Amino acid sequence: MSQASQSLEAAAPVAPDTRLVIGSDEHKRVLCRTFVETHEPYLPEEIAWPELDDESLARLHALPVWDEAVRTEAATAVKVQTLGEREPDPLLREAIALQGYEEGRHAAVLRLLTARYRIPVSAHPRPEVPKNATWTFLRTGYGECLDSFFAFGLFAIGKRSQLFPPPIIDLFDGIMQEEARHILFIVNWAAYLRARRALPLRPAFDARRAWNIAAQIVDRARGAMNMGKASGEKPTQDGFTMKSHVSFSDKVGPLSARSFLELCLAENARRLAPYDGRLLRPGIVPPLVKLALKVIP
Repeated sequence: MSQASQSLEAAAPVAPDTRLVIGSDEHKRVLCRTFVETHEPYLPEEIAWPELDDESLARLHALPVWDEAVRTEAATAVKVQTLGEREPDPLLREAIALQGYEEGRHAAVLRLLTARYRIPVSAHPRPEVPKNATWTFLRTGYGECLDSFFAFGLFAIGKRSQLFPPPIIDLFDGIMQEEARHILFIVNWAAYLRARRALPLRPAFDARRAWNIAAQIVDRARGAMNMGKASGEKPTQDGFTMKSHVSFSDKVGPLSARSFLELCLAENARRLAPYDGRLLRPGIVPPLVKLALKVIP
């Protein structure tokens, strides 16, 4: 891998003689086996939703994320499922199809939760099937890398503060862990695709990938700026993690930038720790946050 590629995906420390050759058949096998074998089977329809007291119910209703979360998860499910249907490699197809199933399960859980607790969400049209499933999955996956890093920290705050009943916390803890598996898959899948391309084609791949990453960063920045707009204005679909941060801060008190970012780093490492150390880890947000912490008081 080139230095540019290594800056996008940083491998977890492993012994030199056990490193995977990125783009090799063994890399693909380890990635797909790890993803499939760590799948947790359950059916959303079998979830036993707890009865909530008025205070807990009010907390759920107050989170300004449900409408965007329902829409985003449904759209993501269609994007990933489409790639799973089109992927010719049987190992990758199995893993990607499983991820598409999990994304669809996330959407089903959110629909059931909002219906069970009468949280109002808008009716959305069926998501469009992407024309270029590969690059749509890559762009969506890097968006998940950005969102999940901060979501891990936010979820830890909510869990420690006992903002919600334990059954709700346990349910979303599993969803958070699935997101960790998803971002592990995306960075390795992207690196695998790049390595399988001929050398002359890799710069174009790197440029297109960088453009997709930049687009996701812009979406999140736009979402953050939209938080200050009037409620009647249309919000961006991405970046509802930012809105959660505001809501959590209102309930648990001010969160310093340093303490929050340090928590996100720790939770990101913890969430990814159970998986094969030879696989690449996300290498965009964590290094940038570490750099920022050198100047944040």
